[in-house]
Amino acid sequence: MTPQVSVALAAALFVSLLAPLAVRPLLVRLRAFDVPTVRSSHTLPVLRGAGIAPLLGFLTGMAILLLPGAVHHARPELLAVLLASVSVSLVGLLEDLRGVRIAVRAGLQMIIGAIATSALIVAAGFDWWWVPIGAIVFAGYTNVANFMDGINGISSLHGTAVGIAFAIIGGLIDLPWLVPAGLVFAASFIAFLPWNLRRNRVFLGDVGSYLLGGGIGVLVIAAILDGAPAVAMAAPLAIYLTDTGVTLLRRLLRGENWREPHRKHVYQRLTNVGLSHLTVALIVTGATITTSAMGLLTIADPKVGWLWAVIAIGIVAGLYLSLPRLFCRLSIATPPAASLDLEKSVK
Repeated sequence: MTPQVSVALAAALFVSLLAPLAVRPLLVRLRAFDVPTVRSSHTLPVLRGAGIAPLLGFLTGMAILLLPGAVHHARPELLAVLLASVSVSLVGLLEDLRGVRIAVRAGLQMIIGAIATSALIVAAGFDWWWVPIGAIVFAGYTNVANFMDGINGISSLHGTAVGIAFAIIGGLIDLPWLVPAGLVFAASFIAFLPWNLRRNRVFLGDVGSYLLGGGIGVLVIAAILDGAPAVAMAAPLAIYLTDTGVTLLRRLLRGENWREPHRKHVYQRLTNVGLSHLTVALIVTGATITTSAMGLLTIADPKVGWLWAVIAIGIVAGLYLSLPRLFCRLSIATPPAASLDLEKSVK
């Protein structure tokens, strides 16, 4: 690790940690409050849009990585990751402050994903049919991360776990740029965790969840186009994709309007049975770490490792889906009413 990489990590960590001191008063003046809805896991208005902090941390860290001598032969990948992540975050910030129609948000996400993928294709010399795939992956995971950002700590922990997983993959397959990029991403989100868990907490908002999903999406695209195993890169995303995909499918099969707010994600149902936000966030993160480890089988055995990895990831995802029913049957969790009273008492 070069000295510049160490500086980039420290800068991302400290900027993300300290930025809320300046961001919070600004959000108060702008009255950027998240008002509880049917989907919400909080009962009182909370400031949103504090995802500006990890955005600034990530921007600072990645800018340092782009300086000459920091990371060799990886400027196109790092630049594409930085620009795509920041661009989609700004779309989220606009949504937090002004509101943006769904069609406009989706269109902008697809355009940003397509442009980023096109730039990566030019750098790597791949076929142009990758462009629609990259656009869908980018926009799709941006929205997945947004859907899953519903309880305290879950997004910060997800960004940390996935960023570290990507860094490990980069080290194992000798992809030098992925190691510092993953670590800067992880540092930017772990530094925000204390702000999300403290008594007068703030929310990432769409600016933060878009950074999370878009950043992960473009890192996956860039790494796969640079030779990383697709299963290994997708493994850290498996739990979020499973929770969102299965929940959406169930709602469609029941004839529900998929656009309406709801509390039917697995992580939401776990809080409904009385588990605290932090406990559920740790469960989700633990499952993500497990699937990430399973994805490494692809690297250990390139020929058949992908099959065992897919099977193992499927088992972990299936167990995760069964958790709400399991906790209900075993009566381990605190009654929902007690959980709600606890939440009110800390706000």
